[in-house]
Amino acid sequence: MKNWLKITMTTVVALGLSSATLLAQTTLKWAHVYETSEPYHTWSVWAGEQIEKQTNGKYKVEVYPASSLGKETDINQGMQLGTVDMIISGLSFAARSVPRIGVGYYPFTFRDGNHLLAWSKSDGFAELAGMYEKKTGIHITAMTYYGARHTTSNRQFSDCAGMKNLKIRVPDVPAYMAMPKACGANPTPIAFSEVYLALQSGTVEAQENPLPTIDAKKFYEVQKHIMLTGHIVDAVATQVAPHIWNNLSAAEKTLFTNITREAAQKASQEIMDREAKLAAVFRERGLTVTDVDRDSFQKAVLKAVPIASMGYDKSDWDKIQAIR
Repeated sequence: MKNWLKITMTTVVALGLSSATLLAQTTLKWAHVYETSEPYHTWSVWAGEQIEKQTNGKYKVEVYPASSLGKETDINQGMQLGTVDMIISGLSFAARSVPRIGVGYYPFTFRDGNHLLAWSKSDGFAELAGMYEKKTGIHITAMTYYGARHTTSNRQFSDCAGMKNLKIRVPDVPAYMAMPKACGANPTPIAFSEVYLALQSGTVEAQENPLPTIDAKKFYEVQKHIMLTGHIVDAVATQVAPHIWNNLSAAEKTLFTNITREAAQKASQEIMDREAKLAAVFRERGLTVTDVDRDSFQKAVLKAVPIASMGYDKSDWDKIQAIR
């Protein structure tokens, strides 16, 4: 028996782990709604592996993709309930608690993905993230570029007027409804996991998402046209629940932040690279890809939906515009 114990402890030491670490291992549930083929998932898995490795096994991260722990609303609620420990989710849900943090969703706010990522590293964003953490306890560690949101439809159009009466799926967030409403469309909230079936069945005839998402979710199979509206340049935030973040040491907080930011940077670059190639890919698949009169959309939004009417602070929007 003594020899067996000696061998066991020697093995533990050889692995670089103490018996206390093994006994104290904490498993973290990291949830998101994206497919396993998407960079949000592959780089989350990488980050989870790095967290486990660099904490010597103290934290084991299990990533749950494709809404397997619930829809986006569910996993956001889970952060407060303690049923989910980390998530990747759009700031539109955070804006329900702190409206100002959703300012980037105002249509045509960002020039491109690099502009958005520069904002995410600015003092202005840090201030808003701090307000969100103070209100909810949830800490944002990183931002990943999601893509410029474009519109797919079974009806082709090239300007704002062409969207009149179009029944289009949008997330259940006012910011996503702003452009369709301004153009006289009929925005219809439907859960992300149900969009393909809604398009296939004709419940809605259009939707809007970045090109990589349109590709990954195979929306192109049930849509005929892609209009390059680029109305919102979007991102998703890596977030840690308060019951986890508040119990991390200062060194662990730095480690979680550095690892998730590296993962976000790599995923963002991968998404930008894919996005640049996809218009041609969709044309090869037989879809029409249409450049639109963006000015007609922007003018309609500015007239119909003022920034302040959406709960955003004009000073936050001005700070974003000043970033070069």
